[in-house]
Amino acid sequence: MALDGLIAFDRHLLVMLNGSDSMFWDHFMLILTNGLTWLPLLFTLFLLVMKNNEAMIQIGLVVGCVLLGVFLSGGLNDIIIKPLAARLRPCDDPLMKYTVDVVNNYRASGFSFFSSHSANTMAIAVFMMWLVRSRLLSLTLFSWSILNGWSRIYLAQHYPSDVLVGWLWGAMMGSLAYYIFYKLYNKVSPPVNYISSQYTTTGYSNVDIHNVMLVLMLTICVTIICALFTMTGSY
Repeated sequence: MALDGLIAFDRHLLVMLNGSDSMFWDHFMLILTNGLTWLPLLFTLFLLVMKNNEAMIQIGLVVGCVLLGVFLSGGLNDIIIKPLAARLRPCDDPLMKYTVDVVNNYRASGFSFFSSHSANTMAIAVFMMWLVRSRLLSLTLFSWSILNGWSRIYLAQHYPSDVLVGWLWGAMMGSLAYYIFYKLYNKVSPPVNYISSQYTTTGYSNVDIHNVMLVLMLTICVTIICALFTMTGSY
């Protein structure tokens, strides 16, 4: 009975958070959920790593462990967990597909449990949190992950529980990837504790961190403008 109650609450929460009568929000979420939208942010994170690590082996180690975290979070989910759970997406579930709003008939392939969008973005956010040790960067990347999770619920591609579990799984896999990075990094480079207002304790420039936040804000602004133009063209 407890499980039935949780499932009922999950569906009720989905209906509350899914869709709206606003064409602006519909287009905004469709753009937001597209992986191409976030390429500038990911490139800025790559530049952050490039500019604040001197040796190519250090850069390669960071990039390699980030990719490992993404594979452990979203890759294993798509290959193993989703097929095993075989939970239909809300937009395809016979019990929900006539209740939820499916924006512009957008339907992702595959199963619902759990959200790889949420897992992947949270894995990157948590890895970078441990790596850079900046509250501003952590807040920026956690906001990015939350936006991605929200878009999946809004578009009826995931239940709230799919997104929540995705965040938790991504956080664990991001932490595991950082642990592997930390063990390997200490073998190729001695640990350094920076004491400066211009750098974090792990040696990352605050100016470069502000650039990451700026790119996120600009991406959201451009997304808003694109949604407004798309909405205007739909009339």
